Amino acid sequence: MSTRRGAGLSALQSRSSYASHGAALRSSNLSSYQTQLSVFQSLLHTFALQHGDKIKENPAFRAEFARMCNAIGVDPLAGSNVTGKGKKSGKGSWWSQIMGGDVGDFYFGLAVKVVEVCRDSRGENGGLIGVEECRERIRKGREIGGGIEVTDDDISRAVKSLGPLGSGFSIIAVGKKQMIRSIPKELNTDQATVLGVIQALRFVTVSMLEDNLKWEYARAETVIKDLLADSLLWVDAKAPEKEYWSPASMYADDE
Repeated sequence: MSTRRGAGLSALQSRSSYASHGAALRSSNLSSYQTQLSVFQSLLHTFALQHGDKIKENPAFRAEFARMCNAIGVDPLAGSNVTGKGKKSGKGSWWSQIMGGDVGDFYFGLAVKVVEVCRDSRGENGGLIGVEECRERIRKGREIGGGIEVTDDDISRAVKSLGPLGSGFSIIAVGKKQMIRSIPKELNTDQATVLGVIQALRFVTVSMLEDNLKWEYARAETVIKDLLADSLLWVDAKAPEKEYWSPASMYADDE
């Protein structure tokens, strides 16, 4: 009996020792990873300052740099306490240091233009515009950031930078397209499905929804009416059966 009790106590002490050793290893590994990440973030920041001109002028390089930042949990638009050459240490953002100017002027200025485009086109599209269309409208307008070429990735990041303001702007996927929604109302599943079908077929009719999606007439008609009420669809009443078109898809056809 005493032997068995001794063995049991010994095994318990051994398991406790293993658990303690495992916790120490995990703590050591975590500390090592955090140190490596901190060094990598610092090197990435130095790289950004050294290659600021290329990041500013080359949109593909800028997009890859931003993706590198995201991969290690660095927000280029957030403040940084790392001092760069000729820069003050403090709460300035990386982009403001790289691009020059105050408070991330590039994405701030771009976000302002996105808001203007969405506001001016809301009567046409009900507050849902393609990222590509928004970019083209901005390109045709006055220069942004001293002639910096603007990409779809830049537009998406500018929209996301508006999130903390509670602006209601967001990027959503409709079919295969990235769209900017500038109204707080959410699209339901049926509405998103109809807009996706229009991307593929250019327009829909109630009978097309009944035949292809196997929807009841009431369901198809209700979705169409809701989208019309929100100005997300236009109607061609002169067709043999009313055809419903999306302004965003019509823009894509013109390209």
